[in-house]
Amino acid sequence: MEVQVLESKPKYIVDEKGKKQGVLLTLKDYQKMETIIEDMEDTIDLLRAEREAVSFTPYEKFRKKWLSR
Repeated sequence: MEVQVLESKPKYIVDEKGKKQGVLLTLKDYQKMETIIEDMEDTIDLLRAEREAVSFTPYEKFRKKWLSR
């Protein structure tokens, strides 16, 4: 698995008191963040499916059955 690294530092939007209100990212960094989040969601779904599975078919058995169609 490749580690995603953001290339630029975020720029903060602050109010008149200097309190951070928002952040600006490059489009490239934003897209990387989306990819990271989607990968994490997929990982969570896979772990949940494994944990909640009531039965499990080994990959080789599934593959043989799938290819025999």
